[in-house]
Amino acid sequence: MKNNLLRIIGGEWRSRQLRFADVPGLRPTPDRVRETLFNWLQLQIPGARCLDLFAGSGALGLEALSRGASEVVMVEKHPAAAKALRDNIALLGAQHAQLVHDDALRFLQRETEGFEVIFLDPPFRKNLLEPVLDTLLAKSLLKPGAMIYLEHESDATIDFSRFNLNIHRETQAGQVKSFLLI
Repeated sequence: MKNNLLRIIGGEWRSRQLRFADVPGLRPTPDRVRETLFNWLQLQIPGARCLDLFAGSGALGLEALSRGASEVVMVEKHPAAAKALRDNIALLGAQHAQLVHDDALRFLQRETEGFEVIFLDPPFRKNLLEPVLDTLLAKSLLKPGAMIYLEHESDATIDFSRFNLNIHRETQAGQVKSFLLI
């Protein structure tokens, strides 16, 4: 088995290391990128209801909980990744984590409550971001002042203005572009 470990960067569980599932295509947001992201979101996370839609390793959702999010809904389709997430939630005693083992778009179709912060880090080359953004907006799942963090492959382009979203911050690490949208 590969040494699939991620480290919580800050907050209550700072420096805790957690194992994640060895699933093809699962690539946790690197520490350096997460540190930048959570510096950007430091005022938004405490008390926020967050959605980690393609939770994978749980790096983003668990980091948000560690930093004071009031609730994080983590949606993960892959059974092994969902099991590892469930184990890590139990290990941390993360009472404000809700794990949903389901397809992301199917979850969004059923969801009725909004979110202040949404993390979108879907599997690459599956063309999921635009349908997800369409659904989030159509279902009014963005609370006033909500922020969306998303990652996609660096050779992809998305016209965020089509969704009435503006780029607040952006960065690139290797072959991954990251955006904070408002």
